[in-house]
Amino acid sequence: MTTMDFATSSSSPSSVSSSARAGRTASRGTTIALFALSLPLNALGNVLTAVSSNRVAGEGAQASYLGAAFWTAAEYNFADVLPAWLNVGGVFNLQFWSFFLVGLAVIVVNQLLVGRVNWARILGNVIFLVPFSLLVGVFTDFFLGRYTPGWDGLPYAGSSIVMHVAYVLVNFVGVACIAIAISIYQRANIALHPADDLMQILRFKYCKGNAAVAMWLSYVPPALVAVVSIALLSVANGGLTVNFFGLGTVFAFLFQGGITGWADTHVFPSFKHQALDVGAVAA
Repeated sequence: MTTMDFATSSSSPSSVSSSARAGRTASRGTTIALFALSLPLNALGNVLTAVSSNRVAGEGAQASYLGAAFWTAAEYNFADVLPAWLNVGGVFNLQFWSFFLVGLAVIVVNQLLVGRVNWARILGNVIFLVPFSLLVGVFTDFFLGRYTPGWDGLPYAGSSIVMHVAYVLVNFVGVACIAIAISIYQRANIALHPADDLMQILRFKYCKGNAAVAMWLSYVPPALVAVVSIALLSVANGGLTVNFFGLGTVFAFLFQGGITGWADTHVFPSFKHQALDVGAVAA
């Protein structure tokens, strides 16, 4: 099978084989090291978007003008409708279960899009999903000051304009961290978060390599999760309840895919997509 370079941010060759594949050109050590770097970077970015949104909302509140990255916002809203008994303590909090359960559902969608059951791919998704979900729980607890003696978490912005501006920047940095991490571990292709596997399948199977368009299409599942969660929360609270959607969500929607494409050619630019397989490519 001819090895092809899929590292461009806008498009891949218009004429491709029926199964888009690229071989591995990087060493195993380099690939593993970059994957290990990208995993906590993604979890950190997700939590920064959510916590910054929380800290501008005010104590005891969650909804704010800032919001979180799109997937993060949907999954944190979903966490708010999960039963309290799932919060068994430690890192196995409601955020962990929300990210984990949504991830399992997306795994099923990915298999349908690829057109076959690929157990190695499923295992890779699960392998990624467990430590990622745990890291989300750990970073969330840390930045909110839970279980950390002498640390009360990031301060609330209150009425300080400087703090509000700072948290807007933190939120945008979080989105950038997510996008860069996605670029790195998609190229490593050892194991992928199901959401980013979905984006990669859409990107190279249906979107001719365009990262931004693929990212927008990949937002359909979290949009559905968000709509259902918000409806349930609103019924339970007796009024419209929307948490973690705001300015940061709009920023992520508009720019996260583009930043991922940019990172493909500017962050470790010699590191190309490894062993890419998205099934039969759409005409």
